Amino acid sequence: MPLIRQAILAMRDIWRDFSRHRSHFLLAILSLATGLFVAGGGLLGIDTLDRWVGKMEAMARITVFASDGANIKNLEQRLIDDPRFTSVRIISSEEATKQFVDSVKDAGLMLDTLGNDAIPDNLELKLRSDLLERKKAIEVGESLRKISGVGDVVVDHERLDTLLKGARAVRSVLAGFGLILLVVAAFSTGTVVRMSIMAREEEINIMRLVGATEVFILAPLLIEGAMLGLFGAAVATGGLWLLWLPLSLGKFNVSPFITELAKLVFFSPKSIGILAGSGLATGAIGALWGFRNSRHNKRLDGKIPDGD
Repeated sequence: MPLIRQAILAMRDIWRDFSRHRSHFLLAILSLATGLFVAGGGLLGIDTLDRWVGKMEAMARITVFASDGANIKNLEQRLIDDPRFTSVRIISSEEATKQFVDSVKDAGLMLDTLGNDAIPDNLELKLRSDLLERKKAIEVGESLRKISGVGDVVVDHERLDTLLKGARAVRSVLAGFGLILLVVAAFSTGTVVRMSIMAREEEINIMRLVGATEVFILAPLLIEGAMLGLFGAAVATGGLWLLWLPLSLGKFNVSPFITELAKLVFFSPKSIGILAGSGLATGAIGALWGFRNSRHNKRLDGKIPDGD
């Protein structure tokens, strides 16, 4: 019961502070939401891409092209008994061209430029299930390049690996930028808390006189900062959802690849939990900074003894 009563009193104080300083509260929430939107967008995007890559790994193939003068059928006979592959199939030039046209926008213009024989006959190799991991599949591709008669080897896993590396680099940049914004947001939250302390100065002084500990005084301020962070996380989540919805419907004339990615489960409970937790932590840290800064200033003014 005492905890519930304290929570009710804290919420009442938060609402009172919001009524007094609503513009500063809204600015703090917007600052928190902006940082979480940038950092969280990178997190959610890469999390979705990781799931898509995991899904694609199971369907990834190795494509082998014969070298000049080599016979694709002879190459098929050499690889068909290789235990690393569950299937070895010749893909004709016509079938390969059709697949390319179906998967690549403006493929017709590219084929006209390259000529009719731009995609020669090739072998499609399906890997054994225990070799579908990217690292193992790439090693298989390297070994195939050393076989006589093999001209070129295209390993889908290499493309997936390159895609993930690029995406993770983008995530690092977004996370760094988002962290900077969150630091700014923490200071903004601290400023709001300092204003709340100034508004309650008489009340806080009375609490100190009757023996209230600093932790007891700090608790409602931490709750206030955490609530600001939670509101910021909610705004950021709403903004990300508004961005995700049209992408999943193929709006903005985006590539089919982006649309397919957006159709996956973009918002996982784990990602939303991290967003909410980051908001709560940032708001609470900002509140703690505001409280300590205000306390330090009062100590310098002699309003709080050095021993307190």
